[in-house]
Amino acid sequence: MKPVLIAIFVLFGAYTLYAIEEVGYFGIIAGVANAGGLQVALDLVIACLLISWWMVVDARANGRNPWPYLLITLVGGSFGPLLYLLLSGQRDRAIAREAAQRA
Repeated sequence: MKPVLIAIFVLFGAYTLYAIEEVGYFGIIAGVANAGGLQVALDLVIACLLISWWMVVDARANGRNPWPYLLITLVGGSFGPLLYLLLSGQRDRAIAREAAQRA
């Protein structure tokens, strides 16, 4: 799973940098000037809100701090959840289980 997430992160990051180079950060936002672009943007916002909610629930269950990932999601969209998934792992779950058993 991690190699797939890394590939998505790198490829999406490269394309994002290309898009920003072509039209600028605010030029990307100008793409929602019509109904079709706005629909895509609203879909992305809804998806990011749902994923953010899941990240908070999962982070609390695993003793992690969701705030850095939520902030990245706010300004960078899918990069927040991608980083959250990339940086999670068995070690985090084991530490959280040990902490829960001690409590």
